[in-house]
This record gives sequence, structure tokens and C-alpha cells, in this order.
Amino acid sequence: MTTVQTHATTGVWDEPEGATPRGTIVLLPGRGETAASYARLGRRLSADGYRVRFVPVELGDVAGARAAVEELLADESLPTPRVLLGSDSGAAFAARFESDLPVEGVVLAAIALPSSAQSSDAVGADWADEVDARTACPVHRAVISADESFARGAITSPLPWQTVTIGGARNRPTLALHGTDDRITPLASALDTYAQATHTDVRLVQGGRHDVLNDVAHRSVAATIVQFLESLRLGSDVRPIVTALD
Repeated sequence: MTTVQTHATTGVWDEPEGATPRGTIVLLPGRGETAASYARLGRRLSADGYRVRFVPVELGDVAGARAAVEELLADESLPTPRVLLGSDSGAAFAARFESDLPVEGVVLAAIALPSSAQSSDAVGADWADEVDARTACPVHRAVISADESFARGAITSPLPWQTVTIGGARNRPTLALHGTDDRITPLASALDTYAQATHTDVRLVQGGRHDVLNDVAHRSVAATIVQFLESLRLGSDVRPIVTALD
């Protein structure tokens, strides 16, 4: 029997023993989040053959975050394609880094935008309201509520830069995922940002809240990410593998 190598506390998830690795996902968390927040997603993506590496980043340390990702990508044992996957502020970091780093694609989930008023006005001071704004998934609610390292209230922290630009000089293939019921980064504002890039595939998660990678539709979201990863491996000109009956 094969097993998936998982390490929820350190943020390392590998493909099942004996399986051929299909690529590498560099996971950049959002405000307040820890590796434990992504244990379920890490297990699911690694079960499909992708190596997932969680990179903790400090919101005010852009240079340090970039250096940490660069150091990880310097590991030649990590298989290609290599993709940045960021949520909330992690998505903003991924958008900043994608042109400068040796990656083949980017996944942006519920990207955080610079206006601090967006988050602070949308989320009350009590934990229950923050949880409600983040996710409707009972499992994820329990995970983040039990996580003593989770930085409660951090979701209202403003980004340390004034603009977020998607689609830099190299304009990597980009998948954008956003919940229609996200009140931390409202959909309309996010769509204006996603529209900056010509190679961005925007997918809306109906009823999804801010922690869209870990919300009620987490299975469908993970499947959408895997489809994007497979398209990077096979090339955009490859005919669809699964098609509808005409």
C-alpha cells in the first residue's frame, strides 16, 4: 500500500511513495495563516503527484519572502512545472514575484488588495465574525479555531505596498480563483485586478468566501487547480482529455 508523505506542521507534502512526481507547488499563505491551514489541500494535491512546499512569509518583509522562495526553487530535485500558489496576501506576493522567478505558472486565490479599509470594514473585531468571513466549511472553521499559531485579526492588516499588478513582463499563465461571497476582497475589486493580465483564467466559486482554497467547495477548487497544473505539463495546444458528448 502506498502512502502520501505529509507534514502538516512544516508544510511539506510529497507524492505517494513510488509515484512519479508531476510538478512542484510553492504555497504562499495569507494573513494569519499557518501550514496547518493547508494540510487538507496539501494532502489532496500531493495525492495527485504534486510536491507542495509551504513558505511562511512576513507581510512586511518582501525581500525576505522573495529570498525564501528563491532558495526553495534553487533545489534542482523539485520537479517541473513549478507553480506559485498564493492566497490573500500570498496571492499578492505571488503576483509580485512571478516575473522574476523561475516558475511556469501562477495560481492566485482571493487576492488581497492594498486598501486596508476593505478588510477592516468587512470584518468585525470578534473571532466569530472573522471566521464567518473566511469560510463556511465546518472542518476548516474547526482547524483554524484550534490552531494556537493562527494570527487572529491579521486579516485586517494592510498590505505594505500601494498597488498590486498581475501579469508582469513574462506574463506567466495564471489561474485566478475567487469566491462570489468574499467580503474581505470584494469580487468586483478583484476582477478589476485580474483583468490586468492577458493570460489569466478567472474562475468564480459560487457562494465562496475569502478562504476559497479551504471553503465548502474545496474539492472542486483543488480539482480546478490540478487541471491547470496538467495544462502546464501538457501544453495549451493539447486537445482536451475529457470532453462533453456532442
